[in-house]
Amino acid sequence: MTTAVPPAPTPALSVPQRPTPRTNTPGRLAGAALQLAAIGIVWPFLFTALVMLLGTGIGMIPVLGIGIVILVAFEYALFAFGWLEAARVDGLYGFGLPPRRPRVSGRPGFGGFMRTLWLQLIDPSVWRAVANAAIATVLGWIVLGALTLVAAGVTVVFAPLFSDGSGGVRLWGTGLNVPVAWAIPAGILIAILALAAIVGVALLHGVLSRAILVPSREALLAEQARTSQAQRAGAVRAADVERTRIERDLHDGVQPRLVSVGMTLGLAQQKIDDDPAAAKELIAEAHTSTKAAITELRQLARGIHTSVLDDRGLDAALSALATRSHIPVVLDVRVGERCSPEAEAAVYFVIAESLTNAAKHSRAAECRVLVRQREGGVLWARVEDNGVGGARVVPGGGLDGLSNRVLGVGGTFRLDSPAGGPTTVEVSVPCAS
Repeated sequence: MTTAVPPAPTPALSVPQRPTPRTNTPGRLAGAALQLAAIGIVWPFLFTALVMLLGTGIGMIPVLGIGIVILVAFEYALFAFGWLEAARVDGLYGFGLPPRRPRVSGRPGFGGFMRTLWLQLIDPSVWRAVANAAIATVLGWIVLGALTLVAAGVTVVFAPLFSDGSGGVRLWGTGLNVPVAWAIPAGILIAILALAAIVGVALLHGVLSRAILVPSREALLAEQARTSQAQRAGAVRAADVERTRIERDLHDGVQPRLVSVGMTLGLAQQKIDDDPAAAKELIAEAHTSTKAAITELRQLARGIHTSVLDDRGLDAALSALATRSHIPVVLDVRVGERCSPEAEAAVYFVIAESLTNAAKHSRAAECRVLVRQREGGVLWARVEDNGVGGARVVPGGGLDGLSNRVLGVGGTFRLDSPAGGPTTVEVSVPCAS
């Protein structure tokens, strides 16, 4: 039996206050200027490639639907471009932008895939990143022009050394002539103004990037509220699925066996005087059934709570789990330090259920389990078998309970099981869940 614990009061939502990164430090200004100069050259080619993909896809739709494939490629290329731009800005300024991940509908089949494509197409974070890239391209052209003026100014400063004094000095790139007497001050002034323009554009780039890409406090609060609500709903659903599983195991397994033990002992009691030998056999049968019931209760208790996990950690618990598996398991666990009990329990039970499913349903000959502790305090695990595949998340089923349990601790759950195999389960859970 399980004891329901009333949920703790939900704390007020608050966004941690982080010091706002400065975009006007000399190093970041220089980095922004150099990046903008490179962007002014490279990004136009990427935009041209995206436009060509879009145009080709639309034009090729009547040709056996080939254009649809090209449009799907365009959508993923657009996401990759937005991801690259966001990573560039975050690496330059350290805004702490949330990682860009493709949106998924979570629904199976072709309809789920089409909805996934639609969600990715309307993802505002991707379009904000693309808009920021377009603005950065224009600013990059300005920086390139300013760099041209800097080079022209330096050329004008040193031009009198090679001039015969007649005529003027042509300002390269503008078609203007500067008198030789004014060449040095004019060149210095032009170079200073051009450098000032570069610094101003770099400052503007930081301001615009923060305004476009960094979520506002209200957006962060709304996202935190949605995440908290999803985690709470996932925890509730996981608890319901777990309670149903325990009730089913008790009702279909242990309870009938204990009833059988009681009936066997009753028959033995009736025969103990008339037929002691038969009574002895019945008692021995009841004893065997009792030991089997105890074994089932131990397995049921192990499915609810694993003491090895608390005492010795995830590595030892998974090693014990692998030794009890009915199919060979290649285990590779590299965890530097202990995570929270909730995170370790979620990963442990995902692996345990995956191994059980592989033994019961997939007809796999081997399973491979990888567990890593990644940067940023994330516990990541991957289970892959070489079975027949075809696994899917069914509401109320074991995989549904696992996905909800992972969601309840703020993690992500992914199942990939095409027909014919292999089946892969991947889970990422924050260590400080």
